[in-house]
Amino acid sequence: MEKIKRLLYMIQTIIPRILQLFLNICLIILALFLVFLMFQEMIVFSNILFSHYKTSYEHEVFLANILIFFLYFEFITMIVKYFKEDYHFPLRYFIYIGITAMIRLVIIDHSNPKSMLLYAIVILFLVISYFIINITPLERPKSFWYKQPKEK
Repeated sequence: MEKIKRLLYMIQTIIPRILQLFLNICLIILALFLVFLMFQEMIVFSNILFSHYKTSYEHEVFLANILIFFLYFEFITMIVKYFKEDYHFPLRYFIYIGITAMIRLVIIDHSNPKSMLLYAIVILFLVISYFIINITPLERPKSFWYKQPKEK
């Protein structure tokens, strides 16, 4: 019976660690890919800024690219926070990304008034959610269920 308990305890500790390692490797690969895309956006910025062929919609394209750049930046920041806060994604970063993505939609697609109203409602909902998250106390458990219990 004791051997079965020990085996089950080993399974409960080893499997989460293996999955955590796999998740960490995938997030590092994703972060490197996002850094590459961020640098690619900087090249697009320079092409727009130094282009000799100016169009009337160039400012909208430039603003859209800036917001894409900030989306990449926010995702990279969220991955960094994940590693700094003991493998936890802060919810407020998802809200930042949602607000930035909705503002990008407003800049890109502002031809339909109904969709604009819907975008504004979504942005308002996200801002209210962010406010609620900020006024609630931050309480996270200090220990995880898969860590080894203290021996008596």
